[in-house]
Amino acid sequence: MLPAQARLRRRPEFTAVVRSGRRAGRPTMVLHYLPVRPPASPAGASCVLAGPRAGFVVGKTVGNSVVRHRVTRRLRAAVREELPRLPDTADLVVRARPEAGTASSAQLRRDLAAGLDRVLGERGRPS
Repeated sequence: MLPAQARLRRRPEFTAVVRSGRRAGRPTMVLHYLPVRPPASPAGASCVLAGPRAGFVVGKTVGNSVVRHRVTRRLRAAVREELPRLPDTADLVVRARPEAGTASSAQLRRDLAAGLDRVLGERGRPS
């Protein structure tokens, strides 16, 4: 599980990333990446920048409730491993495509890594 400070929770946070961020499409997901998050509103001014944050969008097209929750858990685990690659000011939204419902965890991890390589501008990662 991701720590609470590493999760996007509110709709305006998701909207800002999706509208202003860079996008990379993969067969099982679409990544939206915002390298520098917008300044917090006065109501959320007590929020300290504690590091990169991630949010997930898994719609009904992915499958029924059981499938959607399984996909979310798998994506959360994959993002937790890749989060250190992101700068402390970054926000990431992972939107699952319908193909994610039948994809293996390994395929989701590969797509996530490839998508992050693309939005971060990395050509090749050291193994």
